Amino acid sequence: MLRMTRWYLRWLICGLLFFAGGAAFAADEDRLLRLAYDSEVTGARREFFVYLPVGYSQGEQGDWPVMLFLHGNGERGDGLDDLDYVLTHGPLMEAWIQRRELPFIIISPQLPLFGELEAIAERKPVKPARLPQGVPPRNYGFPSNLPIQRGNAGEFPAGYHTQIGDYPDLASLPAGWDRIDEELIGMLDTVLEEYAADPDRVYLTGLSMGGFGAFHLAAGYPERWAAVATIVGTGKLGDAKKLADARLPIWMFGGGKDTVVKPHWLYEMARALEEAGHPSLRFTVHEDMDHDAWKRVYEGSDLYTWFLRFSASARPMPEKSSN
Repeated sequence: MLRMTRWYLRWLICGLLFFAGGAAFAADEDRLLRLAYDSEVTGARREFFVYLPVGYSQGEQGDWPVMLFLHGNGERGDGLDDLDYVLTHGPLMEAWIQRRELPFIIISPQLPLFGELEAIAERKPVKPARLPQGVPPRNYGFPSNLPIQRGNAGEFPAGYHTQIGDYPDLASLPAGWDRIDEELIGMLDTVLEEYAADPDRVYLTGLSMGGFGAFHLAAGYPERWAAVATIVGTGKLGDAKKLADARLPIWMFGGGKDTVVKPHWLYEMARALEEAGHPSLRFTVHEDMDHDAWKRVYEGSDLYTWFLRFSASARPMPEKSSN
């Protein structure tokens, strides 16, 4: 369980209006908070982001939908000085750095390094930051010289795809989100208790390693989510039946030129879900994109619109067995 101690709010960058020993905010401004907790997994004090959208006013505007976002391997860190690296990609970057009015409370934690990688500050010298005015240019990196090509795995250029059957052993991946799953649920419960958040409209999404983490959380806690979206990440084939039985709406995204999380891995997971009878699976592969297909997905509006179609209470539940 997540043990929260001395919760506090640290208001960042914009929206500060000072009054007689306190701070107040205009109702139409978005806010980015850092909430502190003591991690039982790492044994250290850490923080995570909570984004409050434009127009948020606790207890006055009704309950807001919630999105839990899990970042990729490159944004891991100590949860304190490194936390701003979580702003590099994803819906929080869209809302805070690009100033998009996304109608969600966004929870964005940082995955610990667990001693496996060098300090994140040595890999990323520039931390993302919100500009006082305007927005920075978008990063459309990951250029790929690979062709847009479909066919059997053996028909692709060398190093592009390997043979069907090389599905990843998830236990061999670097220690990921599965190691702090109880802390993530604790963060969610805290936000649901402390803010004007709707427990019936909680959405889960992640990219790359975060996509793997999203599948793990979806299978482990299927009743907690109204819908799940994974970008260039997959899950355990053995979890397909559990996810299908939960009738949890899932939208999988992949990059057709991705040599990190290979497209046919996603096809295998999608096929397993379909064969298990999953009633609401959506699967999109951007054939012209590399591993960073998340940039197009989160920059667009389709995913956010799709999320808002769902609520956990409206999900048809499986019929009880007569046996």
